[in-house]
Amino acid sequence: MAKPKDNPNYKVIAENRRARYDYAIEDDLECGIMLSGSEVKSLRSKSANIAESYAAVENGELWLVNGYIAPYDRAMFGHEERRRRKLLVNRKELSRLWSDTQRKGMTLVPLVLYFNHRGMAKIKIGIGKGKKVADKRATEAKRDWDRQKQRLLRQNS
Repeated sequence: MAKPKDNPNYKVIAENRRARYDYAIEDDLECGIMLSGSEVKSLRSKSANIAESYAAVENGELWLVNGYIAPYDRAMFGHEERRRRKLLVNRKELSRLWSDTQRKGMTLVPLVLYFNHRGMAKIKIGIGKGKKVADKRATEAKRDWDRQKQRLLRQNS
């Protein structure tokens, strides 16, 4: 995710780099996330991990499951590191996400956890389908060919 140049508040906290390798991301969506005070303080020090987490629609609500936010040592009332956190989306988006996940093989994958330009914690969720080994190889071959093409173009210029 590219950093806007004029926004001093914009800051990427955690990124799931493996998600685009393991899943074919069809669409993505920015969601709010409900956090406690100690979680926000911990996020400001960039101590989070969303690599092993996923999102799920349960009982008409969107949840982030298994996302890790390190404990804030100076907090009076701490938080549980891997608790389920509610994600905030409107009803139309929630129903679209639910219908997409009901199709075969579709899942909700967290891509990036960041503070937006207003300083609010947001998470970008991707709707993706798991790649097979052959698909991963084809993606790597295409990426290698694109790099080789760019090298050849630079040498000829």
